[in-house]
Amino acid sequence: MKLITAIIRENKLDHVREALIESEITRITVSRVSGHGQQIREEIYRGKIVIPELIPKIKLEIAVNDSFVKTTVDTIIKSARSNSKGEVGDGKIFISPLDECIRIRTGETGGSAI
Repeated sequence: MKLITAIIRENKLDHVREALIESEITRITVSRVSGHGQQIREEIYRGKIVIPELIPKIKLEIAVNDSFVKTTVDTIIKSARSNSKGEVGDGKIFISPLDECIRIRTGETGGSAI
């Protein structure tokens, strides 16, 4: 089991979510987060150009069985890119081992709980 964490642009959420559903990945957690990496975004505030330190993003967390990792990652990459080559600020994907998953309602554990 793996936990896939993806940080994407806010405007790509619906597109990524729809692509995941088409790939039969329907269980996701979505959070609004702020951060910065290489992306620099200028804004005009009271007539002055300012560069905010933190940029709003969307964080997706998806627990999957090992057989769904490649499908999930490929779907996110394809649907979250700004264009065919991608742009700075399109986001990142992190894949972490998931030691255990427990469904609270039934007590199921492991891959069947996902």
